[in-house]
Amino acid sequence: MTQEEKSIPRWFCVRTQTKREHIAAKHLQELENIEVFCPRIKYKKATRRGKIWWLEPLFPGYVLAKFDLMEMERAVMFSQGVRGLVRFGSEIPDVPEDFVKSLIDQVQSQIGDGDDIITLTPKLDVGDEIEVATGPFQGMKGTVHSIASATERVKVLLEFLGSVQPVSLDLFSILLPSKPSPDF
Repeated sequence: MTQEEKSIPRWFCVRTQTKREHIAAKHLQELENIEVFCPRIKYKKATRRGKIWWLEPLFPGYVLAKFDLMEMERAVMFSQGVRGLVRFGSEIPDVPEDFVKSLIDQVQSQIGDGDDIITLTPKLDVGDEIEVATGPFQGMKGTVHSIASATERVKVLLEFLGSVQPVSLDLFSILLPSKPSPDF
């Protein structure tokens, strides 16, 4: 990369400290002339304590930042939560602008206006084939008969004891069918 190319603001992949992507992004955003992209996903997960919301980065260990490498490299490298820039030998590659713009557009279409948090909700339809992930029916396959989204319960038809039986299960205790997603 020539000196002139280094002075043009470009997108770079910034390595962050473990589980501190949001901290690094916040501190980088406070610097002048730096644009940061750090999308996170929010989803509900069943645990021993019950169902809780989890918030995780879409790219664990990394954020994308647009800045002038010649002018801002040192400030970026010494920002809180930053471990360094992604390098290949002595080269610091930039991330193509159109690729980052495409990512940003996809995330914005998922969240609208907000703080780059995509909330994931299970997409399940009557008739979908599922597999039970936890509980006494673990490993059994069945068909979704009805969905009670307000209570996060699903009635599934499972075959056991020689006949098909309707069983009410927690939505988060089943493995959802794999459907192709047009967005991601």
